[in-house]
Amino acid sequence: MRRAVLPLLGLPLALYGLLGALPRPTPRPAREIEPQSANTDEVRHLLGRRCSSCHGAHKQRGGLRLDLLSAAVRGGKSGPAVVPGHSADSLLIKAVTGHDDVSPMPPSGPRLTPEDVRALCAWIDQGARADDEKLAEGRHPHWAFRPPVRPALPAVRYRSWCRSPIDRFILARLEREGLQPSAEADRVTLLRRVTLDLLGVPPTVEEVDAFLADDRPEAYEFVVERLLASPHYGERWGRHWLDVARYADTDGYNRDAPRSIWKYRDWVIAALNDDMPYDRFLIEQIAGDLLPGATTAQRIATGFHRNTLSNKECGVDPEQFRVEAVADRVNTTGAAILGLTLGCSRCHDHRSDPITQREYYQLFAFFNDADEKTLELPMPQEEAKRDEVRAEVARLLQAFRQAAGVGTADEFAWEKTITPAARAWLPEEVQDALAVPAAERDAEQRARLAEAFLCALEVRQLASLVGAATPIGSAAQFGRQLDLGQYRAQVSAARAREPKIVSTLVLTRRAASRTTHVHIKGDFTRPGETVAPGVLACLPPLPEGAAGDRLDLARWLADPQNPLPARVMVNRLWQQYFGVGLVETENDFGIQGARPSHPELLDWLATEFARSGWSLKAMHRLIVTSATYRQSSHVRRDLAAVDPRNRLLARQARLRLEAEAVRDSALAASGLWCRDLGGPSVYPPQPPEVGEFATFRKSWPTSTGTEHYRRGMYTCYMRAAPYPALVVFDAPDAVTTCTRRGRSTTPLQALTLLNDEAFVEIARGLAARVLQGPAQTDAERIRYAFRLCLVRVPGAVEQARLERLLAEQLDEFQSHPDAAREIAGGAAPDAGRLAAWTVVARALLNLDEFITRE
Repeated sequence: MRRAVLPLLGLPLALYGLLGALPRPTPRPAREIEPQSANTDEVRHLLGRRCSSCHGAHKQRGGLRLDLLSAAVRGGKSGPAVVPGHSADSLLIKAVTGHDDVSPMPPSGPRLTPEDVRALCAWIDQGARADDEKLAEGRHPHWAFRPPVRPALPAVRYRSWCRSPIDRFILARLEREGLQPSAEADRVTLLRRVTLDLLGVPPTVEEVDAFLADDRPEAYEFVVERLLASPHYGERWGRHWLDVARYADTDGYNRDAPRSIWKYRDWVIAALNDDMPYDRFLIEQIAGDLLPGATTAQRIATGFHRNTLSNKECGVDPEQFRVEAVADRVNTTGAAILGLTLGCSRCHDHRSDPITQREYYQLFAFFNDADEKTLELPMPQEEAKRDEVRAEVARLLQAFRQAAGVGTADEFAWEKTITPAARAWLPEEVQDALAVPAAERDAEQRARLAEAFLCALEVRQLASLVGAATPIGSAAQFGRQLDLGQYRAQVSAARAREPKIVSTLVLTRRAASRTTHVHIKGDFTRPGETVAPGVLACLPPLPEGAAGDRLDLARWLADPQNPLPARVMVNRLWQQYFGVGLVETENDFGIQGARPSHPELLDWLATEFARSGWSLKAMHRLIVTSATYRQSSHVRRDLAAVDPRNRLLARQARLRLEAEAVRDSALAASGLWCRDLGGPSVYPPQPPEVGEFATFRKSWPTSTGTEHYRRGMYTCYMRAAPYPALVVFDAPDAVTTCTRRGRSTTPLQALTLLNDEAFVEIARGLAARVLQGPAQTDAERIRYAFRLCLVRVPGAVEQARLERLLAEQLDEFQSHPDAAREIAGGAAPDAGRLAAWTVVARALLNLDEFITRE
């Protein structure tokens, strides 16, 4: 076929101005700094973010500290840094501007912007008010460490636009800037947007037609309720949480062995579909096993912190990687739940935030007493059969020991002879058992080691026949006519009858408590002072009488008095809907993080979250029914200079779909989508060479049947050799917690949509669906295919281009039947026609509009 890669249709991209008959915006007023505490926070944040590395709590060059405004006023060795009421005479202003021969500050990196300097001057000229001492004793003055206070709804002039309290905050800011919001998106765009956001797939043609025919004022609200009630809502938003949980189906590191933890993924989906309150959602994942009468589901939930990497390679120090896993749990808790960079305190006190290294290891102590276990989840009949088989294996092994005249002491002696190289060749379950101290092994681990010992004896017996040395006894001892191979064969035959029982990884309380030390410079081999479990001094304390276990930590994280978790979660929800959170640095609410674009709205949402009973669905409903969310995303020229990054939200954001949603949307359009919920990970087609990129070659048993067409979140994700069609669309590496995915645009994305085996197969399915659909003519079929992919009706130019493309491809494949059969996937009654429509489907699935949420 001469056209190996098709060009895009080249649909025109229009730049739109403000839609609707809205008044023209007035000029943006000059920036003002009024004497309010919020502006004191702004100045404190500015100095802390730009100056604390040299003039912070832990380092004060020239004796000058700038993270506290009272200290800034006092100054340092060069005298007062601030002269209240006189910014021009203040040393601080001279330093940041480089005037009067004062060395410009900061000495490296970008200088302060004119807007930053104006803010400092305004604060000084208004008296350099420093309210540090007015704050609660022992609490840090940074805004994020203070409990959110529910603000009153601001007054607005254009009140008829508002549909939700959210809109009052957004509109008040726009009116202060002399801007107007955009008109509401058209109904088709709005339906596609909210369906993609809540379910991760586009609406069906039937759903679009029903919505357009529904003239009730509440038609959109009814759609939202239907989507929130869909079981696929849990899949869509569960994928976001799995990013935070760093979920993967393998251990990581060079060996990257497979692991079974998909039951945790199922728990997340079910919890979100049931609208489990967020406080309980956190508690069960941090410490579900410690709840009174913990259920199996609550124990499965602790898989959140079993998604850490695990290194089982030969020659590793198990304690080193256990410590790394515990540190990862602390760091993930910080970024995912508290929005803090706790990991910066592992080796030393935090450079900018009020977090000491001691406090880091106090949090470390909560997780240090947890053991990593595998929880088996057998059906009753499976459990009975397993117990029967294992009892038989135990009898066979005991008979072998008696016949061979060996005991546990011989087995321990054999263990000591295993070299790291030999250990790498042992079965995984044997390696896992060897990693457990002998006194802590369960019956199954002891049996696995006994089986391995039997195999080793058989090898050594064969070696003795030729006079080779054996580390257990002499050659004569095994010169008896003892058929070790017979015993091994009997054990193997019994094992073959053991049912394959589903299991998952969990945390459990350790029987014997570990002592936690501060690690000097983060080195676990250099223990420092002993610490007990504890929390950050800049946040509320644990309640009196707390036991200091993970359950206390979980309840502290879910406490409404803790100012961070609610803010962090509502900010992450906002980020998913608008591309950027109200706090842009969604994983860093600390001093060097970004200030909220709408601080009052952030606090209102945080308090509303708690008032709603921690209902995530209530927050989704609140956001997607707002006028702010429902705006058109069309680019406006009047915003280009005033708000080029759309932080004021005078329009909606245009966002490329996440990796899984790209695949899911294609599957939904093609009609191939398997809607089954939950279950083990699956293996859709991928290039055969992918497994060779890992240190140990990875097999990829391509799924068959309906599993071939599962959603992207169920695709097996190997850390060492991740699924390439997900990686190319910026799926995270699952090594550390991911609180926001990147969005790149690369040629590989277009090539993947056009030529990847899985997407060619999906395009063929779309073509077959169109040919078998209700349309009677090719023009009607093109219209139908266009609506399946893009939801809207094609324009006249688009329709004509697609009809021309179809005609060209029909002629092409009539002349090249072999190419037609290749594209059609083999012999077909009308391979040329199916191939031509497959090419049209490939073009539609490759459009920027298809992978973009308007």
